[in-house]
Amino acid sequence: MSGLSRLEKTLHRLQAQQACLAFAFDEIAGRPGPVVELGLGLGRTFDHLRRHLPDREIHVFDRVNGAYVDCQPDPSLLHLGEIEQTLPPLASRLAGTVVLANSDLGSHDRELNRVVAAMSARLLPPLMAPRGIIMSDLPLELDGFETVPLPPGAREGRYYLYRRGG
Repeated sequence: MSGLSRLEKTLHRLQAQQACLAFAFDEIAGRPGPVVELGLGLGRTFDHLRRHLPDREIHVFDRVNGAYVDCQPDPSLLHLGEIEQTLPPLASRLAGTVVLANSDLGSHDRELNRVVAAMSARLLPPLMAPRGIIMSDLPLELDGFETVPLPPGAREGRYYLYRRGG
């Protein structure tokens, strides 16, 4: 066997995500606007977002709520169901205002990852404010966005950062 173990890959992804979140928090400081989280999972990233961005409206999208009891989003900002169905109804209200979006929907299924990345790349850009940041655990093809170099502590290929022009 060669390469990294699953544990090492997960560790590197989480380190990259934490470094990218710290970068994003600095980037959006002092700028108004909501945050969008695609993928609640167990709620760990959501919990980190709300602790570091306590005054932000954080919209969370996932199929089901599997978050730990102490990592529950505000029910009025939790949108359950297929993201392709739950996000579009809010698109007009959020259009051009979101300063940070985190898409954490990747899996170990390469074909599913391609579908999910395409969905994120289609749904997130219209929501983003000028100079808004999109973070993703999958590489995204985004028109009108620049790829942002990863901050120290983030390994290449483990997380991705994009900034909207403007």
